[in-house]
Amino acid sequence: MATLFISDLHLSPSQRPAVVDLFLGFLSKTASQAEALYILGDFFEYWIGDEAVFDSEFQPIIRGLQHLTQSGVPVSLMHGNRDFLLGQKFAQETGCRLLADPTLIDLYGYNTLLMHGDTLCTDDIEYQRFRTQVRSQAWVDSFLTRSVVERNALVRDYREMSKNAISAKKPEIMDVNPQAVLEVMKQHQVRHLIHGHTHRPGQHEFPLQGQIARRIVLGDWYEQGSVLHCDNNAWVLENIALNS
Repeated sequence: MATLFISDLHLSPSQRPAVVDLFLGFLSKTASQAEALYILGDFFEYWIGDEAVFDSEFQPIIRGLQHLTQSGVPVSLMHGNRDFLLGQKFAQETGCRLLADPTLIDLYGYNTLLMHGDTLCTDDIEYQRFRTQVRSQAWVDSFLTRSVVERNALVRDYREMSKNAISAKKPEIMDVNPQAVLEVMKQHQVRHLIHGHTHRPGQHEFPLQGQIARRIVLGDWYEQGSVLHCDNNAWVLENIALNS
């Protein structure tokens, strides 16, 4: 059996139902046969609080995760920049375990660091400032006191501002900073890093303290799915066609 890693699904039943169907098919066909599933952030397009657990729009996703975890496949979920308000109610409903960012795991004998990846994009100073603001407890508390209608309106405004900001930035600014990668891997004493966020899937090898290090970037789920399969023999990054 393999351990599976995915990220950046940006699930939105009303806006991208085909991707939701792709994910649910992935749960029943592939993940059900896995040793474990890790979701490394931006699972949802946005999350305004765990009240959404009971929103009928999300129920197929909730039930799909429930079925998987109840069948004995552990699912671990890390917050992304779109869904950092996922909380304990969501975890209890789905059976998922919430992961800290970063998290260190033993992956078939290799100490491996898991991250969403946004904190590695240190050249995007504007984004890092915004991230610090919205992750503060004061901001979270203020946001969660608002009505669901108000929260949805605020999120729509933030998304529009984000689209405008991204269109004005150079692509390389929104990618990881190589020095930030080296520093975090040195800090955690690892030679293997798995992350998402940048939507630039690939496997990168580079020297680190006299040895070869590996950084694997998970792809997004826009035009297709992206899954990293890891077992004792190989780590393979694969795509899933939307019509599969």
